Amino acid sequence: ELFVTSLSGEYVRIYPMPVWLEIEQKLGEMPSTHPSKLRFLDRVNFFGQATELDRQGRIVIPQLLRESASMAGEVSVLGLQNHLAVWNQHRLKERLFKKEPFTVDDGKALSEFGI
Repeated sequence: ELFVTSLSGEYVRIYPMPVWLEIEQKLGEMPSTHPSKLRFLDRVNFFGQATELDRQGRIVIPQLLRESASMAGEVSVLGLQNHLAVWNQHRLKERLFKKEPFTVDDGKALSEFGI
């Protein structure tokens, strides 16, 4: 079982259910009225849905999220530390190469952690 969601609607996050349950447990430790927690929950619940892989290893992305994340056409799937990120390929290229390019300072910051 998986949890499919987004924070911004710009791209899709796919979490294995055990990872998502850990996130929910950590959220449960925060005060119920914490503004950041409420904003996070509003967004992940607005876009989110539990789902399962079908027999061919596919999932259905909720229609609202499919539309907001422009999931028509070519997409890119990025394996992040605890989830997958699915981007409209054009939107991802814009982000990677124009909006948020990898800089020398990024390299220096990572080298401080031995990366």
